[in-house]
Amino acid sequence: MRSFLKESDFSKDEAEEVFSLAQKYKRTRSARPLDLLRGQSWGMLFFKKSTRTRLSFEVGLHELGANKIILNSSDLQLSRGESIEDTAKVMSRYLDGLVIRAYGHDVVEDFAKYSSLPIVNALTDTLHPCQSYTDVFTMMEYFSKDDYVSLDSIKGKKFAFFGDTDCNMSYSLALAGAMFDFDVTLCGPESCNPSKALDKLLEESKLQKSYTFISDAKLAAKNADVIYTDVWVSMGKEDEIESRKKLFAPYQVNSNIMACAKDEALFMHCLPAHAGEEVTQEVLNSKASIIFDEAENRLHVQKAIISKLVKS
Repeated sequence: MRSFLKESDFSKDEAEEVFSLAQKYKRTRSARPLDLLRGQSWGMLFFKKSTRTRLSFEVGLHELGANKIILNSSDLQLSRGESIEDTAKVMSRYLDGLVIRAYGHDVVEDFAKYSSLPIVNALTDTLHPCQSYTDVFTMMEYFSKDDYVSLDSIKGKKFAFFGDTDCNMSYSLALAGAMFDFDVTLCGPESCNPSKALDKLLEESKLQKSYTFISDAKLAAKNADVIYTDVWVSMGKEDEIESRKKLFAPYQVNSNIMACAKDEALFMHCLPAHAGEEVTQEVLNSKASIIFDEAENRLHVQKAIISKLVKS
Protein backbone atom coordinates (compact mmCIF):
# COMPACT_ATOMS: atom_id res chain seq x y z
CA MET A 1 0.00 0.00 0.00
CA ARG A 2 1.36 3.39 -0.99
CA SER A 3 2.04 6.06 1.65
CA PHE A 4 3.07 9.72 1.72
CA LEU A 5 5.89 10.10 4.25
CA LYS A 6 8.18 12.52 2.41
CA GLU A 7 7.99 14.87 -0.55
CA SER A 8 9.59 12.46 -3.00
CA ASP A 9 7.03 9.71 -2.38
CA PHE A 10 5.30 11.25 -5.40
CA SER A 11 7.18 11.84 -8.63
CA LYS A 12 7.25 15.38 -9.97
CA ASP A 13 4.54 14.51 -12.51
CA GLU A 14 2.38 12.93 -9.81
CA ALA A 15 2.88 15.97 -7.57
CA GLU A 16 1.71 18.22 -10.39
CA GLU A 17 -1.43 16.09 -10.61
CA VAL A 18 -1.90 16.60 -6.86
CA PHE A 19 -1.64 20.38 -7.28
CA SER A 20 -4.11 20.42 -10.17
CA LEU A 21 -6.55 18.35 -8.15
CA ALA A 22 -6.09 20.64 -5.14
CA GLN A 23 -7.05 23.60 -7.31
CA LYS A 24 -10.13 21.72 -8.54
CA TYR A 25 -11.14 20.87 -4.97
CA LYS A 26 -10.68 24.49 -3.93
CA ARG A 27 -12.80 25.80 -6.79
CA THR A 28 -15.60 23.27 -6.40
CA ARG A 29 -15.75 22.99 -2.62
CA SER A 30 -19.25 24.48 -2.48
CA ALA A 31 -20.54 21.96 -5.02
CA ARG A 32 -22.05 18.59 -4.19
CA PRO A 33 -20.18 16.39 -1.63
CA LEU A 34 -17.44 14.06 -2.83
CA ASP A 35 -17.80 10.32 -2.35
CA LEU A 36 -14.27 9.07 -3.06
CA LEU A 37 -13.91 7.68 0.47
CA ARG A 38 -17.55 6.88 1.11
CA GLY A 39 -17.83 3.76 3.25
CA GLN A 40 -14.22 4.07 4.45
CA SER A 41 -12.97 4.76 7.98
CA TRP A 42 -9.74 6.73 8.45
CA GLY A 43 -7.84 7.17 11.68
CA MET A 44 -6.04 10.34 12.75
CA LEU A 45 -3.32 9.49 15.28
CA PHE A 46 -1.85 12.39 17.25
CA PHE A 47 1.31 12.30 19.36
CA LYS A 48 1.46 16.13 19.23
CA LYS A 49 -1.11 18.87 19.80
CA SER A 50 -2.51 20.49 16.69
CA THR A 51 -4.82 23.18 15.28
CA ARG A 52 -4.43 23.39 11.49
CA THR A 53 -3.44 19.74 11.04
CA ARG A 54 -6.40 18.39 12.97
CA LEU A 55 -8.93 20.77 11.44
CA SER A 56 -7.72 20.46 7.85
CA PHE A 57 -7.51 16.66 7.89
CA GLU A 58 -10.75 16.15 9.81
CA VAL A 59 -12.70 18.48 7.52
CA GLY A 60 -10.94 17.09 4.45
CA LEU A 61 -11.72 13.46 5.26
CA HIS A 62 -15.34 14.44 5.94
CA GLU A 63 -15.57 16.22 2.59
CA LEU A 64 -14.13 13.15 0.83
CA GLY A 65 -16.89 11.06 2.42
CA ALA A 66 -14.90 9.15 5.06
CA ASN A 67 -15.76 8.32 8.64
CA LYS A 68 -12.91 9.78 10.72
CA ILE A 69 -11.68 8.54 14.08
CA ILE A 70 -9.51 10.81 16.24
CA LEU A 71 -6.88 8.88 18.20
CA ASN A 72 -4.67 10.39 20.89
CA SER A 73 -1.54 8.31 21.43
CA SER A 74 -1.86 8.67 25.21
CA ASP A 75 -5.28 6.98 25.07
CA LEU A 76 -3.97 3.92 23.23
CA GLN A 77 -2.14 0.84 24.44
CA LEU A 78 0.92 2.34 22.73
CA SER A 79 1.29 4.45 25.86
CA ARG A 80 1.50 1.26 27.93
CA GLY A 81 4.13 -0.48 25.85
CA GLU A 82 2.27 -2.13 22.98
CA SER A 83 4.53 -2.17 19.93
CA ILE A 84 3.92 -0.11 16.81
CA GLU A 85 4.06 -3.36 14.85
CA ASP A 86 1.14 -4.89 16.76
CA THR A 87 -0.80 -1.62 16.79
CA ALA A 88 -0.34 -1.18 13.04
CA LYS A 89 -1.47 -4.73 12.30
CA VAL A 90 -4.59 -4.31 14.43
CA MET A 91 -5.45 -0.94 12.89
CA SER A 92 -5.13 -2.52 9.45
CA ARG A 93 -8.06 -4.82 10.35
CA TYR A 94 -10.28 -1.82 11.20
CA LEU A 95 -9.23 1.18 9.12
CA ASP A 96 -8.80 2.14 5.47
CA GLY A 97 -6.09 4.75 6.06
CA LEU A 98 -4.18 6.55 8.78
CA VAL A 99 -2.93 10.12 9.24
CA ILE A 100 -0.15 10.49 11.83
CA ARG A 101 1.33 13.54 13.57
CA ALA A 102 4.33 12.35 15.57
CA TYR A 103 7.71 13.25 17.02
CA GLY A 104 10.13 10.68 15.58
CA HIS A 105 10.05 10.03 11.85
CA ASP A 106 10.57 6.35 12.58
CA VAL A 107 6.99 6.25 13.88
CA VAL A 108 5.43 6.94 10.47
CA GLU A 109 7.98 4.68 8.78
CA ASP A 110 7.15 1.80 11.15
CA PHE A 111 3.41 2.23 10.68
CA ALA A 112 3.93 2.16 6.90
CA LYS A 113 6.14 -0.93 7.25
CA TYR A 114 3.84 -3.00 9.45
CA SER A 115 0.37 -1.93 8.33
CA SER A 116 -1.48 -2.54 5.09
CA LEU A 117 -2.84 1.04 5.15
CA PRO A 118 -1.92 4.19 3.27
CA ILE A 119 -0.09 6.32 5.85
CA VAL A 120 0.02 10.12 5.58
CA ASN A 121 2.77 11.97 7.44
CA ALA A 122 1.01 14.96 8.98
CA LEU A 123 4.30 16.07 10.62
CA THR A 124 7.33 14.56 12.30
CA ASP A 125 10.40 16.19 13.81
CA THR A 126 12.19 15.41 10.53
CA LEU A 127 9.73 16.40 7.81
CA HIS A 128 6.44 18.20 7.19
CA PRO A 129 5.61 17.18 3.60
CA CYS A 130 1.93 18.15 3.62
CA GLN A 131 2.95 21.68 4.60
CA SER A 132 5.69 21.98 1.99
CA TYR A 133 3.33 20.74 -0.74
CA THR A 134 0.83 23.34 0.48
CA ASP A 135 3.49 26.04 0.35
CA VAL A 136 4.40 25.07 -3.21
CA PHE A 137 0.75 25.12 -4.25
CA THR A 138 0.24 28.54 -2.62
CA MET A 139 3.29 29.92 -4.43
CA MET A 140 1.94 28.54 -7.70
CA GLU A 141 -1.38 30.32 -7.11
CA TYR A 142 0.38 33.66 -6.76
CA PHE A 143 3.01 33.26 -9.47
CA SER A 144 1.03 31.49 -12.21
CA LYS A 145 0.09 33.83 -15.05
CA ASP A 146 -3.15 32.16 -16.08
CA ASP A 147 -6.10 30.52 -14.32
CA TYR A 148 -4.38 27.20 -13.74
CA VAL A 149 -1.51 26.52 -11.36
CA SER A 150 1.75 25.49 -12.97
CA LEU A 151 5.07 24.33 -11.57
CA ASP A 152 6.78 26.35 -14.30
CA SER A 153 5.59 29.49 -12.52
CA ILE A 154 7.91 28.88 -9.55
CA LYS A 155 10.92 27.57 -11.43
CA GLY A 156 14.00 29.56 -10.44
CA LYS A 157 12.21 31.62 -7.79
CA LYS A 158 14.30 32.54 -4.77
CA PHE A 159 12.87 31.22 -1.51
CA ALA A 160 14.53 32.36 1.73
CA PHE A 161 13.86 30.61 5.05
CA PHE A 162 14.92 32.32 8.31
CA GLY A 163 15.53 30.96 11.79
CA ASP A 164 16.23 27.40 12.85
CA THR A 165 17.47 25.83 9.62
CA ASP A 166 17.97 22.43 11.28
CA CYS A 167 14.25 21.65 11.58
CA ASN A 168 11.47 19.76 9.81
CA MET A 169 10.19 22.79 7.90
CA SER A 170 13.58 23.77 6.49
CA TYR A 171 14.26 20.15 5.51
CA SER A 172 10.91 19.77 3.77
CA LEU A 173 11.32 23.04 1.91
CA ALA A 174 14.82 22.04 0.81
CA LEU A 175 13.42 18.77 -0.58
CA ALA A 176 10.58 20.63 -2.28
CA GLY A 177 13.01 23.09 -3.83
CA ALA A 178 15.09 20.25 -5.23
CA MET A 179 11.99 18.52 -6.61
CA PHE A 180 10.29 21.56 -8.10
CA ASP A 181 13.27 23.63 -9.25
CA PHE A 182 13.11 26.71 -7.03
CA ASP A 183 16.14 28.04 -5.16
CA VAL A 184 16.07 27.60 -1.38
CA THR A 185 18.32 29.70 0.85
CA LEU A 186 18.40 28.63 4.50
CA CYS A 187 19.49 31.43 6.81
CA GLY A 188 20.29 31.15 10.49
CA PRO A 189 23.11 30.93 13.01
CA GLU A 190 26.03 28.69 12.17
CA SER A 191 25.33 26.57 15.24
CA CYS A 192 21.96 25.54 13.80
CA ASN A 193 22.92 24.94 10.20
CA PRO A 194 21.38 21.90 8.48
CA SER A 195 22.86 18.62 9.62
CA LYS A 196 24.07 15.86 7.34
CA ALA A 197 20.64 14.29 7.80
CA LEU A 198 19.23 16.71 5.21
CA ASP A 199 21.81 15.74 2.61
CA LYS A 200 21.08 12.08 3.38
CA LEU A 201 17.35 12.67 2.81
CA LEU A 202 18.11 14.29 -0.55
CA GLU A 203 20.37 11.40 -1.51
CA GLU A 204 17.77 8.80 -0.49
CA SER A 205 15.17 10.68 -2.51
CA LYS A 206 17.53 10.75 -5.51
CA LEU A 207 17.46 14.54 -5.54
CA GLN A 208 20.39 16.82 -6.18
CA LYS A 209 21.41 19.13 -3.34
CA SER A 210 20.26 22.57 -4.43
CA TYR A 211 19.81 24.56 -1.21
CA THR A 212 22.36 27.00 0.16
CA PHE A 213 23.02 27.97 3.77
CA ILE A 214 24.22 31.42 4.84
CA SER A 215 24.20 33.27 8.15
CA ASP A 216 23.87 36.81 6.75
CA ALA A 217 20.16 37.67 6.99
CA LYS A 218 20.14 40.66 4.63
CA LEU A 219 22.13 38.78 2.01
CA ALA A 220 19.71 35.85 2.26
CA ALA A 221 16.75 38.18 1.74
CA LYS A 222 18.29 40.05 -1.19
CA ASN A 223 16.05 39.76 -4.28
CA ALA A 224 14.00 36.97 -2.68
CA ASP A 225 10.60 36.16 -4.14
CA VAL A 226 9.40 34.54 -0.91
CA ILE A 227 10.42 35.18 2.69
CA TYR A 228 9.51 32.36 5.10
CA THR A 229 9.94 31.70 8.78
CA ASP A 230 8.75 29.32 11.49
CA VAL A 231 8.59 29.37 15.29
CA TRP A 232 11.89 29.40 17.12
CA VAL A 233 10.73 26.97 19.81
CA SER A 234 9.16 23.79 18.48
CA MET A 235 7.20 21.33 20.61
CA GLY A 236 9.59 19.38 22.79
CA LYS A 237 12.07 22.25 23.12
CA GLU A 238 10.15 24.41 25.58
CA ASP A 239 13.00 24.26 28.11
CA GLU A 240 15.19 26.15 25.62
CA ILE A 241 12.88 29.15 25.15
CA GLU A 242 15.12 31.92 26.44
CA SER A 243 18.34 30.65 24.87
CA ARG A 244 16.65 30.14 21.50
CA LYS A 245 15.08 33.61 21.53
CA LYS A 246 18.52 35.11 22.04
CA LEU A 247 20.15 32.87 19.43
CA PHE A 248 17.63 33.57 16.66
CA ALA A 249 16.90 37.25 17.36
CA PRO A 250 19.16 38.43 14.47
CA TYR A 251 17.00 36.37 12.09
CA GLN A 252 13.64 37.91 12.89
CA VAL A 253 11.63 38.71 9.77
CA ASN A 254 10.84 42.41 10.00
CA SER A 255 10.46 45.42 7.71
CA ASN A 256 14.25 45.65 7.23
CA ILE A 257 14.42 42.07 5.98
CA MET A 258 11.37 42.49 3.74
CA ALA A 259 12.94 45.65 2.27
CA CYS A 260 15.87 43.54 1.02
CA ALA A 261 13.55 41.23 -0.91
CA LYS A 262 11.85 42.03 -4.20
CA ASP A 263 9.16 44.71 -4.06
CA GLU A 264 6.45 42.13 -4.76
CA ALA A 265 7.90 39.46 -2.44
CA LEU A 266 5.51 37.26 -0.49
CA PHE A 267 5.72 36.46 3.21
CA MET A 268 4.83 32.94 4.33
CA HIS A 269 4.62 31.17 7.70
CA CYS A 270 3.27 27.69 8.44
CA LEU A 271 1.74 28.97 11.72
CA PRO A 272 1.26 29.33 14.61
CA ALA A 273 3.14 32.62 14.57
CA HIS A 274 4.61 34.26 17.66
CA ALA A 275 4.48 37.96 16.81
CA GLY A 276 7.50 39.81 18.15
CA GLU A 277 9.70 36.73 18.00
CA GLU A 278 10.37 35.13 14.59
CA VAL A 279 8.28 37.79 12.81
CA THR A 280 6.87 41.21 13.63
CA GLN A 281 3.17 41.97 13.72
CA GLU A 282 3.79 44.57 11.03
CA VAL A 283 4.94 41.90 8.58
CA LEU A 284 2.15 39.51 9.57
CA ASN A 285 -0.40 42.22 8.77
CA SER A 286 1.31 43.49 5.63
CA LYS A 287 0.04 43.12 2.07
CA ALA A 288 2.94 40.75 1.44
CA SER A 289 1.57 38.27 3.98
CA ILE A 290 -0.35 35.33 2.51
CA ILE A 291 -0.37 33.23 5.67
CA PHE A 292 -4.13 32.62 5.77
CA ASP A 293 -4.30 31.56 2.12
CA GLU A 294 -1.46 29.21 3.00
CA ALA A 295 -3.36 27.87 6.02
CA GLU A 296 -6.56 27.32 4.02
CA ASN A 297 -4.69 25.48 1.31
CA ARG A 298 -3.70 22.72 3.75
CA LEU A 299 -7.28 21.49 3.37
CA HIS A 300 -7.31 21.37 -0.42
CA VAL A 301 -3.81 19.96 -0.87
CA GLN A 302 -4.25 17.24 1.73
CA LYS A 303 -7.54 16.16 0.16
CA ALA A 304 -5.65 15.87 -3.13
CA ILE A 305 -2.79 13.90 -1.53
CA ILE A 306 -5.21 11.39 -0.01
CA SER A 307 -7.11 11.13 -3.28
CA LYS A 308 -3.90 10.39 -5.18
CA LEU A 309 -2.94 7.68 -2.68
CA VAL A 310 -6.24 5.83 -2.83
CA LYS A 311 -6.40 6.04 -6.62
CA SER A 312 -2.83 4.73 -7.08
